[in-house]
Amino acid sequence: MSALTRNDWRSLRQYTAARIGSGRAGSALPTAANLQFQLDHARARDAVLQALDVASLCEALSPLGLPVACARSRATDRGVYLQRPDLGRQLDPADRERLAGERGAADIGIVIADGLSSLAVQAHAAKLLHEMLPLLRDAGFSLAPLVVAQQGRVALGDEVGAALGAKLVLVLIGERPGLSSPDSLGVYLTFAPQPGRLDSERNCISNIRPPAGLDYASAAQTCLYLCRNALQRGLSGVKLKDDTQTLEHRSGGEIPFLKAR
Repeated sequence: MSALTRNDWRSLRQYTAARIGSGRAGSALPTAANLQFQLDHARARDAVLQALDVASLCEALSPLGLPVACARSRATDRGVYLQRPDLGRQLDPADRERLAGERGAADIGIVIADGLSSLAVQAHAAKLLHEMLPLLRDAGFSLAPLVVAQQGRVALGDEVGAALGAKLVLVLIGERPGLSSPDSLGVYLTFAPQPGRLDSERNCISNIRPPAGLDYASAAQTCLYLCRNALQRGLSGVKLKDDTQTLEHRSGGEIPFLKAR
């Protein structure tokens, strides 16, 4: 007689990556479920600790037609980054001065930061920008040079955006890995970036990781909508809502001003 007791929820696993319906062996998890947990945990740790391959990322960004600058936070290595979140939010002084030398009057600055999952950035950042940049250009927005930042937190974009003189900053960053999502990319949008901005002054598009999460085209359309409204209304964060789903429902389909031309 088998010691394995199957869970009645097992059939629901086809609809979710959550750990349901694993069953049990006596009072413990079955061996297969236990091994899968350990593997997923190792993948999440690797996503956090693995260094961003900057050269490979810059090569993937080169067809986009924008200059690419590299920068670092004041966190000197991964260990410091994980123990001192405050340093990950501050731009290295030499890099701040160098970026300030490229200061212009762009509408949008874009920062690509490793965050807590270099795996997410490596896998999705360039592909998302291939979808997003044509929409932003067609909408008439001017773009600052792309900045690839190592050991960066979300708020690092405030300093980068201020140094570049951008009216609005987008931070593409690796989100904290989960046991079922080690490669989730987030986009954070802040109007009038400057040091000291609050998290409530940002908008976030999260879980960009097709096919398991949000696809690139949908994320790019949402970003266009938020950028357009942030620049028109002069704000971002809790006062700026993502109403794309509501508008699409009311119009009975695609939103005309969000269509890629």
